[in-house]
Amino acid sequence: MKVLDFKVTYNQALNYQNNLLKVTPANNEALPDMLPGQFVQILVENSSGIFLRRPISINFVDKETNEMWLLIQQIGEGTRKICETPVGQTLNIIFPLGNSFTVPQEKGKFLLVGGGVGTAPMLFLGEKLHEKEFSPDFLLGGRSEKDLLQLNDFEKFGTVFCTTEDGSFGEKGFVTHHSVLQKNRYDFIYTCGPKPMMVAVARYAREKNIECEASLENLMACGFGACLCCIEKTTRGNLCTCTEGPVFNTNELKWID
Repeated sequence: MKVLDFKVTYNQALNYQNNLLKVTPANNEALPDMLPGQFVQILVENSSGIFLRRPISINFVDKETNEMWLLIQQIGEGTRKICETPVGQTLNIIFPLGNSFTVPQEKGKFLLVGGGVGTAPMLFLGEKLHEKEFSPDFLLGGRSEKDLLQLNDFEKFGTVFCTTEDGSFGEKGFVTHHSVLQKNRYDFIYTCGPKPMMVAVARYAREKNIECEASLENLMACGFGACLCCIEKTTRGNLCTCTEGPVFNTNELKWID
């Protein structure tokens, strides 16, 4: 874990509420190894009313350019201020935090399910699976076509399937309604997004006897397990999502029942 100032090298609005930021260490040092599923905590500066850092999933790590990608949804003043950071300015970031998704060593059929901004860690995970010469399937969902993000990037690492609630792109409905779930048999499922979506994916995985991991989006104020605001009930007891997670095997999670 490190605390560093990062210079913003890229800031692009992808839709009405999501920005993609690319950042690189301001001191030009090389990024350390990071794993898919880990997250960062970003300091919100120039605000008299925001004292806590904001947790953001690592979207991608570009070793060639020494950049970390952060896909940020503007859901409040803190994330809005981060998204307003201009290119050339710096952000103070604690990184990398939390555990990671399991990257299997043996070949299999892998499905990565993301909803909304929960697609963010799936891109980095897809790249890691692709590095091992696996070809994962991505199942991405949103309310409408404008909520589906980074499709061109996902297509570099596997096959992309989409759902939208209004039917404006891909199949109409929720991700768990997509026909690919009836057509294909998977060995491992990964998911991140709204809790109702993850619960539905976890139940599907249990019914089919498929291993499944979920990256939880609990409110994480400190990132160190000190504030206890991100507690999750599991078969191992009440655990801090920021230190014991954010990735859990869904069979451990009490909410699956």
